Amino acid sequence: MATVDKMPMLQEGYDKLSKELKRLKAERPLIVDAIEEARAHGDLSENAEYHAAKERQGQIEASISDIEDKLSRAQIIDPKEMSGDKVVFGATVTLMDEDDKPIRYQIVGQTEADANVGRISYNSPLGRALIGRKVDDEVEVTVPSGDRYYLVSKVEFI
Repeated sequence: MATVDKMPMLQEGYDKLSKELKRLKAERPLIVDAIEEARAHGDLSENAEYHAAKERQGQIEASISDIEDKLSRAQIIDPKEMSGDKVVFGATVTLMDEDDKPIRYQIVGQTEADANVGRISYNSPLGRALIGRKVDDEVEVTVPSGDRYYLVSKVEFI
């Protein structure tokens, strides 16, 4: 029997996925209308509008299925209800890089990750290296640009 892995995420990530699911489901009838209109134009073998609409319908259905799967496996974690001195999912970690420059990241789920706004996935190389670490632990991460070294300077649950 297959096991269903829970997918940890923050409430914000869950809400974002729910909103995207709602938007995609609202687009369904529009695609059906576009297919009907293109079908009315005659010969389907050379009808680019029809093929484009059918392709878009397939993309939407695949996205809906994927999002529904993620939402059904969601395990919502609220960092404000957590405490401790170890880096875990939801923690906000301040690191010092090799130049003693502080960098802040929050450890989040895969669907919520965006390094540009300081959110990294727990599955990313840095995320995996940080999980379980404490303040003053040194972390070595191998990334495409080479090895990076960090010092964990603060762990917060905000």
